Amino acid sequence: MRQIGEALREKKEALGAVVSMEMGKIKSEGQGEVQEFIDICDMAVGMSRTIAGKVLPSERPDHWMMEVWNPVGIVGVITAFNFPVAVCGWNAALALICGDMVLWKPALTTCLTSVAMGKIMTGVLAKHGFNSVMTVCCGDGPDIGDALVKDPRIPLVSFTGSTKVGRYVAAEVARRFGKSILELGGNNAQIVMPDTDLNIAFEASVFGAVGTAGQRCTTLRRLFLHEDIYDAFVARMVKAYPAFEKRMGDPLDENTLLGPLHLPMGVESYLNGIEEIKKQGGEILYGGKKVDGMDGNYVLPTIVAINHDAKIVQTEIFAPILYVFKFSTLDEVIQWNNEVPQGLSSALFTKNL
Repeated sequence: MRQIGEALREKKEALGAVVSMEMGKIKSEGQGEVQEFIDICDMAVGMSRTIAGKVLPSERPDHWMMEVWNPVGIVGVITAFNFPVAVCGWNAALALICGDMVLWKPALTTCLTSVAMGKIMTGVLAKHGFNSVMTVCCGDGPDIGDALVKDPRIPLVSFTGSTKVGRYVAAEVARRFGKSILELGGNNAQIVMPDTDLNIAFEASVFGAVGTAGQRCTTLRRLFLHEDIYDAFVARMVKAYPAFEKRMGDPLDENTLLGPLHLPMGVESYLNGIEEIKKQGGEILYGGKKVDGMDGNYVLPTIVAINHDAKIVQTEIFAPILYVFKFSTLDEVIQWNNEVPQGLSSALFTKNL
């Protein structure tokens, strides 16, 4: 695992460029994603020294108990297009130090990145006599992923993708008494109070909402602003957003701040979402349009003022659309959240809080 990390360091610039070219992330984000895999390699090396069983005393005379950890066998990993390197790395690094083999089904639309990463990893493994320990399965349609999910020989399946598909994966894996790890959609919220550091809050809000063109499960999608700061904060964001429009373009260009959406269907989802926002009483404060005159899936980062209970707010549109809300007390925000049916990704707090 340490040597895989070193190989990734040597190929970081090239692999990051493939991520930018194929997925659409700007250059710094493509490089940063490879760095995430490198970092998890370092962490896994350290963790590998801590995987040990315990020897425990027994209440029975002349007896003792021993705790032994065993690998599960094969770990199936299904990843999405938006993090074609990091998510596989997080799973594979930990699986391999536990003695498990990895069967990886990446997104079809980022298969060049997947093949490149597979070659880097298997190249290191082959030097030590390991074959078929890390296997990449690229293919069109859902058949490969579905076979992986339903195969009883794969006791653990890690899936990253939509909440809808995640529910299906969880049910099918549980049906055969397997285990699943799910990283699904998000509808993340941020609450800004008047006594916070407003500069930090502003920078965090802008980066969280616009980074990766809104194509992250961790993208900031709902911004709750106290009434004392709402007008000034929103005005500052609306003033800042044109900078992204001016520096939108080729993801491989170091001056680019905002790349394209991954696929044309992402643009369609964005435009349909904008129309639905307008129908539900939303006001477009900035953006809301596809960028004309550019070759690619470019859309404007968007800020929307809308009622907190609008149905569209509970829907994850995988694009740079940020909803802003004004509130007077935290109790009000908690009440709004409690009105949302539990189990939706839009939940802001758990009931326990």
